[in-house]
Amino acid sequence: MTTKKNRHAMLWVVLLIAVVFWTIGSGFNRGLSAGNEETYKGLKLFSDVIELIEKNYVEDVDTEKLIQKAIQGMVRSLDPHSSLLPPEAFEELQVDTHGEFGGIGIVITMDKGTLAVISPIEGTPAYRAGIRMGDKIIKVDGEATQDMELWEAVKKMRGPKGTKVVITIMREGSPELIDFKLVRDIIPIESVKWIALKPGYGYVWITNFRDSTTDDLINALEELESEKEPLKGLILDLRDNPGGLLNQAVEISDLFLNGGEIVSIKGRLEKHTKIYKANPDEIVKNYPIVVLINGGSASASEIVAGALQDNKRALILGTTSFGKGSVQTVETLRGGYGLKFTIARYYTPSGRSIQAKGIEPDITVKHRFLEVPETAEEGVLIKEKDLKNHLEADPNQKEEEETEPGSKGKRKKPLRRNTPLHGPLKLENLESDNQVMRALEILVSYDIFKGVKR
Repeated sequence: MTTKKNRHAMLWVVLLIAVVFWTIGSGFNRGLSAGNEETYKGLKLFSDVIELIEKNYVEDVDTEKLIQKAIQGMVRSLDPHSSLLPPEAFEELQVDTHGEFGGIGIVITMDKGTLAVISPIEGTPAYRAGIRMGDKIIKVDGEATQDMELWEAVKKMRGPKGTKVVITIMREGSPELIDFKLVRDIIPIESVKWIALKPGYGYVWITNFRDSTTDDLINALEELESEKEPLKGLILDLRDNPGGLLNQAVEISDLFLNGGEIVSIKGRLEKHTKIYKANPDEIVKNYPIVVLINGGSASASEIVAGALQDNKRALILGTTSFGKGSVQTVETLRGGYGLKFTIARYYTPSGRSIQAKGIEPDITVKHRFLEVPETAEEGVLIKEKDLKNHLEADPNQKEEEETEPGSKGKRKKPLRRNTPLHGPLKLENLESDNQVMRALEILVSYDIFKGVKR
């Protein structure tokens, strides 16, 4: 009982310190405002609940874990991308942008308390096994994922190369759960792949935005530009690209722009507001560009697509992107914890908010392998606007939900493909990709029309 009293006393010390600092932040001369009084009452209620549970719950409880879960619930109620990060979660953040790791190769999000697949990563165990975007992950090695933290799920699916993991999937249209028995592999950090589709026409696929992505893209462009025939057109594939580092998105946009705005960040505080602009280039890349996007294109990939679209530097082809247009920061807390929370929204050069809206293509072309019948059933792809507690596009206005003609206010669900986007980067695979072929036709047609006499 002495230990519990000490813990309770310590909790009260923490709560009182929080109130004192809240008061100091508001100014000594103003005293406690109505808002601060409400905060104090809330903290008192929180303390009362902890005390009652400690004394009366049917089993002994870990007070530290209770407080951690309470904080996590508070932060997660803000938006899907804010969370409390235990020390081990920091390691996962570092792995996401540096080095290689063992795992199964999927990008996931939390959808109303359920883990959902945004996209499988090409060439990985999950991709080869047939896991699809939109799949719901119900269990990992038999352990239910309901309300599991995102970082916890990631950690459970990662592991040494050669080890096994069982992922239980709920798939729309399938009456039963599906078990995927996967063998973990090293997930490649290579973020840029390229190939010449035909003389003078290049294809570059950016899978994500990591530390080396800009340098890798520069190398790819140098290879394509050094071919015997000058580069007449470029296809930049950002489909199923979940995003990554902001600075890489800005630098890549800058490669193709000779001036103008790239993206702006606007938050409630002035320090969280910034405009990124392109710098003049000594060598201008003046060949036409077609950018491919789809519902799996998120965050940094949406910044690049929006910058090139608004600056009239590229034609955007495909389907509307994911719509993740918010900026997160991570603040270090005591005990090795971190707080990841949203501080701003992204806006394209023309002032469009990406958040919950996404980038709309100039030309809409749904993905379908040429051999897949037009009558094939299509499912639903989760987007930012479908996530619980998502931020609106603009803090001052609410967008009306999209509805189908004759529907009763139900959101129109985006479509997803039935088959993987494309296999290993081989010419024959790209030739069966209707979106890539449509983009190539546009570039070839543009070159032909340049020579047409008027």
